[in-house]
Amino acid sequence: MIKFSLRCAQGHGFESWFQSGAAFDSLQTRKLVACPSCGDTQVEKALMAPAVTQAQSPDKATQPDTPPDMPPAPQHSPELAAKLRELRSHIEANSEYVGDNFASQARAMYLGDIPDRPIYGEARPQDAKALLDDGVPVLPLPFTPTRKAN
Repeated sequence: MIKFSLRCAQGHGFESWFQSGAAFDSLQTRKLVACPSCGDTQVEKALMAPAVTQAQSPDKATQPDTPPDMPPAPQHSPELAAKLRELRSHIEANSEYVGDNFASQARAMYLGDIPDRPIYGEARPQDAKALLDDGVPVLPLPFTPTRKAN
């Protein structure tokens, strides 16, 4: 998985995770990457700076804020956090949660085996990749569904 900083033609900046750089390129070519603020599909990679941390003093190294193998949670602006809450509420109010059945449900709708309806849920990375490789229009959510949150 790789995280890209992205920018739409309207100037909105956002981040998203992709299976690989090639997966991003494929989704971008098919206009399946959209700005969460305005829906614009003219999206390009923005200039990114690597995540570099300063060395800790010995006394801080003994009591880290996060486990040593886990990066700290990203800091979001209050405006972005509000937009993500709004998006989450909209998706959860207007879509059906299908849990671990997401990949099979999305594929069945794409093939016309079951009626189309808005759904969201979870998929294993290999299942999500197979959906994308087969042209099934799916996107990762920028949040954990409420049903999966504590």
